[in-house]
Amino acid sequence: MASTPPEAHGALALAAAFRTGAADPVEEVERRLERIAVLDETVGAFVTVTAEPALAAARAARDALAAPAADLPPLYAVPTALKDLTPTGGVRTTFGSAAFADFVPDVDATIAERVRDAGMPVLGKTSTPELGLPCYTEPDVAPPARTPYDLTRGAGGSSGGAAAAVASGLLPVAAGSDGGGSIRIPASSCGLVGHKPSRGLIRVRPDEVDPVGLGVHGPLALTVADAAALLDVLAGTGRTFLDAAGTRPPRLRIGRFATPVISDAPVDDTVLAAYEEATRLLSGLGHTVVDVEPPFGPDTVAAFETAWFVGAASAPVPPESEHLLRPLTRWERELGRAASGVEHLEALRAMREAERRTLDAYAHLDVILTPTLGQLPAAVGSIRDDDDPAADFAAQKAFTPYTSVWNVTGSAAVSLPTAWTSDGLPVGTMLATAPGEDALLLALAAEVEAACTHAEVPWDRPAPPDPVGPLPR
Repeated sequence: MASTPPEAHGALALAAAFRTGAADPVEEVERRLERIAVLDETVGAFVTVTAEPALAAARAARDALAAPAADLPPLYAVPTALKDLTPTGGVRTTFGSAAFADFVPDVDATIAERVRDAGMPVLGKTSTPELGLPCYTEPDVAPPARTPYDLTRGAGGSSGGAAAAVASGLLPVAAGSDGGGSIRIPASSCGLVGHKPSRGLIRVRPDEVDPVGLGVHGPLALTVADAAALLDVLAGTGRTFLDAAGTRPPRLRIGRFATPVISDAPVDDTVLAAYEEATRLLSGLGHTVVDVEPPFGPDTVAAFETAWFVGAASAPVPPESEHLLRPLTRWERELGRAASGVEHLEALRAMREAERRTLDAYAHLDVILTPTLGQLPAAVGSIRDDDDPAADFAAQKAFTPYTSVWNVTGSAAVSLPTAWTSDGLPVGTMLATAPGEDALLLALAAEVEAACTHAEVPWDRPAPPDPVGPLPR
């Protein structure tokens, strides 16, 4: 096989190059590992690198590609990594916490199994904040994850390491998870496509299910097609969503709002300008866009917070390691323990009622448009406040006033990098559909991507400045 990597913009193009012999899986993994060695201290994407298993998987993939008439998955041999919240057999999995700094699971989680079964070499574990709780990725077990478009700013969280890895060219595509925005927040901060699937779309073992019903796994990618292909891997759906991303959607009725939902903090003018531009783009594509009211108010936000804190308290931290947790995590766990069983059930009931009301109110619409975040990518350390966890949490709400709405409703939602500031910072726009309409959402996202692509550069994405530089070709 030829040693020259393809002139490509993502994972599917790389997979196609493997099939034609224009690229070699082993050489590609070696090249990505070299890039990780050079750049990861700067971008903070990885907690653990698994070079030897990745190379072994790449060698096996190369052999399989050489076999005649090989019928292989769309992302076969494409290198990736797993979020450090995903248990991975035989590989250190810290959950972003010093309390689990030396934890090595015995078995793979379902997501890890599906990625391996798809023939994707796993280069390691991507960084996440402690227990995946904050919207920034600044764990005590690894350097902060940073957006390559301004290394003084964070990659967001909690899938910040995955987003930093893809945006910096360390990986072509990566999986994240999202319980309140944790795929879409870093997607917006790093100029990526980040898709939160509908609740229940990706089926996992009973012991892996989020008992609150907020968290799901999903893809982070450079393009909508790449995200759809990885969603098929994670969901075990063949080419269902990849094919959907290649289908032109019907003309849709789209509601929009920019009023913050979980915080009354002001929204950045640049974010609002990107939201207005996305509205004009969608209208220009022939869709009808109308203003709507936000879906719910403070009562539902309070219920979400109660469920969130109980979820934090339920994490199985060894009692002897509790003191190793960050102040924010301890504060959230204390609030969760203080909630009675009745209060927890009432919070869950309130969220399900909010879900019903929201879906009923928007039933006449196909899609909802909002900004992804309330602000531009946040400076590293600007939200974290170890001296005042309540202030830390409030700042997180101001930064992410929209994303958790769709975790409450179980909807499909995607952040798209539709705008870039004059300084080259990405600004995300979010689209959401009713639960189960992931195919429609990806079809619309692909249509938006095509309208934002010129000279074969998806999303008119600029190259990150040095030292990250242009993405690998």
